[in-house]
Amino acid sequence: MKKCLLFLASLMVVGFSANAQKVEFEEFDLDNGLHVILHQDNTAPVVTVGVMYDVGGKDLGGSPEAPRTGFAHFFEHLLFEGTKNIDRGEWFTIVSSNGGSNNANTSLDRTYYYEVFPSNNLELGLWMESERMLHPVIDQVGVDTQNEVVKEEKRLRYDNSPYGQFLFAVSENLFKAHPYKNKNIGEMADLDASTLAEFQDYFKKWYGPNNAALVVAGDIDSAEAKEMIKKYFSDIPSRPVPTRSFAKEAPITQTIKAEYRDPNIQIPAIITAYRTPGFKERDSYVLNMVSAYLSDGKTSKLYKKLVDDKKMALQAGAINVAQMDYSIYAVYGLPLGDTSLDDLLAEMDEEIAKMQTELISEKDYQKLQNKFENRFVNSNSGVQGIANSLVRYYMLYDDINLINNEIDIYRSITRQEIQDVVKKYLNPNQRVELEYLPKEKSDN
Repeated sequence: MKKCLLFLASLMVVGFSANAQKVEFEEFDLDNGLHVILHQDNTAPVVTVGVMYDVGGKDLGGSPEAPRTGFAHFFEHLLFEGTKNIDRGEWFTIVSSNGGSNNANTSLDRTYYYEVFPSNNLELGLWMESERMLHPVIDQVGVDTQNEVVKEEKRLRYDNSPYGQFLFAVSENLFKAHPYKNKNIGEMADLDASTLAEFQDYFKKWYGPNNAALVVAGDIDSAEAKEMIKKYFSDIPSRPVPTRSFAKEAPITQTIKAEYRDPNIQIPAIITAYRTPGFKERDSYVLNMVSAYLSDGKTSKLYKKLVDDKKMALQAGAINVAQMDYSIYAVYGLPLGDTSLDDLLAEMDEEIAKMQTELISEKDYQKLQNKFENRFVNSNSGVQGIANSLVRYYMLYDDINLINNEIDIYRSITRQEIQDVVKKYLNPNQRVELEYLPKEKSDN
């Protein structure tokens, strides 16, 4: 009887997560090519207005003769400078004085701007984003101001932060042809050398309505929201759609040995990094599960073995850095005491090899399923998260319905498939082995 009740309870949980969390939305296109996504949720008097542009750090500025890194991230800052109708420095004042908050972020694949307002300020949010898209002020004063802001961000977040160059050190060794080899924040020498005309041309190329998607989610009336959107965005002219032609990476067929010296650390790290499929591929989903198995929580395999049991590492883990064209799968460890990097690497590799030769246990498999079920439910628990997911799945995955059915992909992944994917991608001859070392004062 007890087992029967537990079984029924588990069915109820599955049914709840499969049905009660469904996100309703509607889509339409304006004549200028702007794609619009609406989600109405009147449970709280807040609304999120977001615009995602199909431009990221992989899209270089400048010219073919003098390509410049860091332009998309620079524009993340520059487009808060002001517009034809919003004076310089007034953007944040307008938002905060109307009870709102805002932010923006840039990856190598896209840029996202958003505001969160009390729902009676929906029209204000739409007007501000249309201002940003239609006629931002891109002048030398703004460029010079934001150049200093970006330099300070680079100093704080990367140059002076322990292990702040971790991903950069991996990327520049893992990619030789694709622009994923470049820093998302860019090289400061590139930004210093860039002209005002190059920044203005970059905006014209990438920030048109037909290279963007607008999401409005929260306490709205869909019919009223549509009319407001048409009012503020319909007259923005479309532009030629940019095309990309990135070089393909040759497969890695033998281990690449590398090292990086970081002046901000005292404890070294060993990192193995593999070039893996883009995030739309099923194998990338499987690798997300592999990461969770190896390093999500104190009972995960790497942490339990190397940190808790053998006391060989201060920290150990694995991560799938999911990107559109290629992803990065990295396994890392920081040694404890007299443990050498070679010994730590051997122990890390042993766990990978075990996954290649043995199926993970049914118990561990169920724990993984529970983790991803929980993540799925939490990702759709708030309007701001829903807005981000809707526009991201549309822009990057070409499948907005993933907001409701992505969990089905994880549910369908088998233990055998996990083993097969680890065999396929995580082999020593397919990777970079990076020693991330302290930089001594005597080092150049």
